[in-house]
Amino acid sequence: MSGLASRRLRGTLQFPISMSDDNSFKTAGSISFGPFTLRVAQRLLERDGMPVDLGGRAMDVLLALVANANTIVSKRELMALAWPGMVVSDGSLRYQIAMLRQALGDGQHGARYLSNVVGRGYCFVARITPAAVAPDLPPEPEAGPVEPGLPAQLVELLGRAKDLAAIPVQLARTRFVTIVGSGGVGKTSVAVRTGQDMLGEFNGAVVFVDLSMLLDPGLVPSAIASMLGLSVRSADPVPSLIAYLRERRMLLILDNCEHVIAAAASLAERIFQAAPRIHILATSREALRVQGEHIHLLDPLDNPPDQPGLVARDILMYPATRLFVDRAGASGAMPDLNDDDAPVIASICRKLDGVALAIELAARRVAAYGLQQTATLLDERLALSWLGQRTAQPRHQTLQATLDWSYELLDMPERQVLCRLSVFVGHFSLEAAREVATDGELTQAQVVDAVASLAEKSLLSIRRSVASTQYRLLESTRAYAHSKAGADLADSAARRHAIYFRKRLEQMAEQDDAFSRDTARASDLADLGNVRAALAWCFDRVDSRELGVSLVLAAVPAFMAMSLLAECHDWSKRALAELGPALLGSAAEMHLQAAVGLSQMFTRGHSDEVRHALERSLQVAEALGDSRSQVELLGRLQIFHERIGDFVESLSHARRCAAVAASIDDATAQATANSLVGLCHHLVGDQARARHFLEAAIAGASVSRQRSSIHAGFDFHNRACIALARTLWLQGQPSQAVVVAGRAVEEARHLNHPVTLCIALIWAVSVYMWVGDLARAEQDIDRFIAYAESHSLTPYLAVGRGVRGELAIKRGDAARGVRAIQDSLVELRASRYELLTTSFNITLAEGLNAMGRNCDALELMNDTLALVHAKGDLYNLPELLRVKARALSGAVPPNTAGAEESLLEALAVSRQQGARSWELRVAMDLARLLEDAGRGQEGRNLLAGVLARYTEGFETADLQEAERLFGGSMD
Repeated sequence: MSGLASRRLRGTLQFPISMSDDNSFKTAGSISFGPFTLRVAQRLLERDGMPVDLGGRAMDVLLALVANANTIVSKRELMALAWPGMVVSDGSLRYQIAMLRQALGDGQHGARYLSNVVGRGYCFVARITPAAVAPDLPPEPEAGPVEPGLPAQLVELLGRAKDLAAIPVQLARTRFVTIVGSGGVGKTSVAVRTGQDMLGEFNGAVVFVDLSMLLDPGLVPSAIASMLGLSVRSADPVPSLIAYLRERRMLLILDNCEHVIAAAASLAERIFQAAPRIHILATSREALRVQGEHIHLLDPLDNPPDQPGLVARDILMYPATRLFVDRAGASGAMPDLNDDDAPVIASICRKLDGVALAIELAARRVAAYGLQQTATLLDERLALSWLGQRTAQPRHQTLQATLDWSYELLDMPERQVLCRLSVFVGHFSLEAAREVATDGELTQAQVVDAVASLAEKSLLSIRRSVASTQYRLLESTRAYAHSKAGADLADSAARRHAIYFRKRLEQMAEQDDAFSRDTARASDLADLGNVRAALAWCFDRVDSRELGVSLVLAAVPAFMAMSLLAECHDWSKRALAELGPALLGSAAEMHLQAAVGLSQMFTRGHSDEVRHALERSLQVAEALGDSRSQVELLGRLQIFHERIGDFVESLSHARRCAAVAASIDDATAQATANSLVGLCHHLVGDQARARHFLEAAIAGASVSRQRSSIHAGFDFHNRACIALARTLWLQGQPSQAVVVAGRAVEEARHLNHPVTLCIALIWAVSVYMWVGDLARAEQDIDRFIAYAESHSLTPYLAVGRGVRGELAIKRGDAARGVRAIQDSLVELRASRYELLTTSFNITLAEGLNAMGRNCDALELMNDTLALVHAKGDLYNLPELLRVKARALSGAVPPNTAGAEESLLEALAVSRQQGARSWELRVAMDLARLLEDAGRGQEGRNLLAGVLARYTEGFETADLQEAERLFGGSMD
């Protein structure tokens, strides 16, 4: 071993240092730069007195650079210092430099510490000064009367800076601290490091007692006496031990107390009471529960969140992933960390729950299997038998050994409950545990006691909130417990698990706030994870598929409420395939067909399969005489025909819905029908009638909106609000339209129903573009696309790209906008989504006109006119005729007469529809045309008449342009 490596293992690292202005600083004790203090002997970096979490190799690199401050240190020299005797790549050094810069905040707020000299190496450039030795970190102590005997700790602890700072403070204040945590979380490592850090505080009197090898609890006193060097000849060594400790000042570390918990707890309490200068630091998987003890819970290491877009820089901010990268690198794998690896590493560490031992074991497999295969193996079956360090204690050689250690300490009821709880995925409540783990062998009282005991022994993690307490098995513990459960026990627990969640889902569907994101959201998500597991179990067994069908029926409202439509579709189709002849034509078939139709419509497009599913569901509802279901199903068929661009058929279904709603005493059904009829009138161009029905729908919505979203798949009240916003703009009330649109989006956001929010956003964007607020439109379309992506609403993604094309055209980038809209239309036609075809064609024609392709624009407008008259979305007709007129007047030669004829027709249609905003746009274009023809006064009179009827909205784009036109060149 090189001299540098041996000094690093002893915990001190010295260099011939040439630092500060006089270049006379040798073998530094501690030095300062910026807000940092570097204590060389302790290998400790502090920022404003607080420890900085820095890995061992990064510390070696820092010490080497500081030792040669203001001097370029080559990459080869740095790698020889940080990896003595090893051959590593430049990538390993770059990774450590990146970690070091992140820890120092290099480059933030003007701070510079490290400089990269291209082709030569690195240089420490900050000003360095000697620092006074802090009173809480004295120089190396002289040997005391007791040899510490602390185990060697060859690696730095990652992610434990706060624990290592807090525990000494707790010990100084209370004298007795127990580090409690699950197996493999790092309790022993933290205790050893704490002992090393406090050697100076206790003048070297730190004694480490490993109780893990004791089989007989009666040997605990003897083990402690032996480590103290006491020779005790009496049958009871405790009095002699107490007498020896009574007047001494010492830190006594009792490691691994859980398997001799009663003896260790009793003796620790006696020592604490009788020896006032003895400080006790214990580690255990459960608290000792004695007088004087203070608990320090050691949580698993923090993991990156489960979110898209994680890159290497992101995962280096979290100790779990940093530990993985560090240990994988130490084993010879992963010389370079790239952005493609980052999500895989984050997923592995989340799978391992941030348990340090599990992460280290998995990281060691990367050299043999590669990163992707290691992740795959973990997904297939948590690798409980993977070997760790050869020199580790037996219980830490594998996860299996670690969990065997805990399992053997349980009594029989606790073992049975642990095995039965392995059926849960994620968090679960005490109520759920009682229902699933109780059977003929175990009472509910026994289950409750066992849950408490398992939590105390760190085999169950606890998450407390104001509303509830939730429990969870770490994935390693869950896999182990499942392997311990026999087939019969596992199947009976899984059946009770499925029955419990079916009942819970049925109860929640009756609640107005069921599965909202504001009410017990974490519990709801955990429930759905368990529902998924229960569904998979049910359909994997022939004798449980009937239970699976009933569970799908109970789960559909939850999937709908949370817009998990892809899952809803897949499970509903699976359940339909399992329906026996007795259930054909039943309410079960009706609900499943409806779920298949709606979910497929939003996620995969508007196929005949969707229409057949919805029509079959309606047929069953009519045969059953279920009027409320008929209202909902006619609403789904209305939106289906609306989205495929058949506005005449859409209005027909809305009117059928209104007729059914009128036959029953149900305010919600009536409000739903009014919203459908109002929306259809808006789209076919009757804005006065549209406003009447939409306002009636909004006023009549008296029941919970969340429940409406659950059963219908989207919220009719909110859809009425956003349609009213568009109607208000068309009627010449743009300011009110903006207010109503913003309110509808905000209400949809609070409903926490992604499909409803997407509907609100896309329709609100049209209002913002109409009034000229392109920045707000862009903001909302970005939100729309993000929601569509995260919830697999595939047709909406093409819609979003088309709207971005519209924005590009309105901002003057016609070529880019035209390409985007054309690509979007191809995708939308493939999924038969034709709702926005006319509006996209109109903007596309505007872009073509801007590019001088007036003939192409004219051809497109003529084709679109034919479609509008055939399909019925007549509200676009005035704008379509206006853009056609622009194509005619821009042609070579210009067709001025044809343009005027088209504008006059647009003017008449807009007045007939009550669409004053279209009328204003047409009047402006007609005024310009008449001005060019020498008929300016005629144009001014026309525009003045339209403007005179406006009472608001003068801040919006069209009205400002009209005022400029009226008050400018046309004066």
